[in-house]
Amino acid sequence: MDFTKNYSDKGMKKEKKSPGKRRCALMTQAGFKKITRRDVAREAGVTETIVSYVLNNNRYVNADKRKRVLAAVEKLGYKPNTAARALKGKSLNHIVFIADQIVTEHFSLLLSEMDKRAYDLGYMISLCQNRNTEDFVNSIISRQFDGVIISSISFSKGYIRQLIKAGIPVVLIENRDYSDVENAGKINNGLYEGAREVVKYLASIGRKEIVYIDRFSQNGHFSDMSDMRYRGYVHEMTAEGLAEVPEKRVISGCGSPEDIAEKVRAYLMEHPKTDAIFGRNDRVACVAMQAAQKMGRCVPEDLAVVGFDNSLLGQYSTPSISSVEIRRDLIAADAIDMLQSMIESKIIPEKSAYPTRLIRRESTNVHR
Repeated sequence: MDFTKNYSDKGMKKEKKSPGKRRCALMTQAGFKKITRRDVAREAGVTETIVSYVLNNNRYVNADKRKRVLAAVEKLGYKPNTAARALKGKSLNHIVFIADQIVTEHFSLLLSEMDKRAYDLGYMISLCQNRNTEDFVNSIISRQFDGVIISSISFSKGYIRQLIKAGIPVVLIENRDYSDVENAGKINNGLYEGAREVVKYLASIGRKEIVYIDRFSQNGHFSDMSDMRYRGYVHEMTAEGLAEVPEKRVISGCGSPEDIAEKVRAYLMEHPKTDAIFGRNDRVACVAMQAAQKMGRCVPEDLAVVGFDNSLLGQYSTPSISSVEIRRDLIAADAIDMLQSMIESKIIPEKSAYPTRLIRRESTNVHR
């Protein structure tokens, strides 16, 4: 369309514009006119319906038309009004992932795998650190996300139920027991079974005095029997007959790595027969191992050490740490696929499960 032409109604006098005024008119039309979906359709030579299909990625559109629409969007600088779409109850193709510690290697890798799968399916994914407040939950509900994936040991079940009640599809990655939460997709990521395997393996190589090192947290988020790793440790310690009260062989309540190191030193002084350390993750296992080494304990001769998550930190520590590998790639892809299925069908899928794998390294390679 030529925006420089002067159109007049009958009886109105035409005005001859100077070159300067003409340039100003162009700037006004091109720079300040709100670009609409109709403009994109006109530029691409397609219908508005086709533009909608391409932007929402919810119908098949042949490659040529799709290319023309995307080129028009870029040329015109079109920005869909997501707020208006939300008010109309339309999909934003946007999901949110809530996690406890978003800066850890585990969650970074998990999010990366989710993002790949989400993008392939036409979704954008945002990462939010768990704030565990009413305002946080209300913000998620008001923003009309298409779905939520949660991997947390501390996010309130009450808040999860609020999200579900608001009609938002929710997928729970089972870091803790969610048996009392209904109408949500669930993924067993193998933490309980993996923790039991660690204790069973340590017992098989003659280690009987095993201490469990919990996470550190500045927010008071520590493990209890609802936490799958902690529960697995307690249950297998009991099953192997290694402790009448396994909970007494747990170091928890630490606010920092320095706190863990200090508590490990105190524990080993009080319990000199301790012959194995099981860390809730590789980071705390490394901190505990270093604290023991500074006391003169040799790893693995005096102390066997096992972590969880199979991180690079554990792989390149000295000695390298045996660790439990979680199938992040499969879990992440399944979480996205499960959520998409719930968004489209409104049906709660069956729980899926992925086994872990214990990788044995230098920190446990001496048999007694």
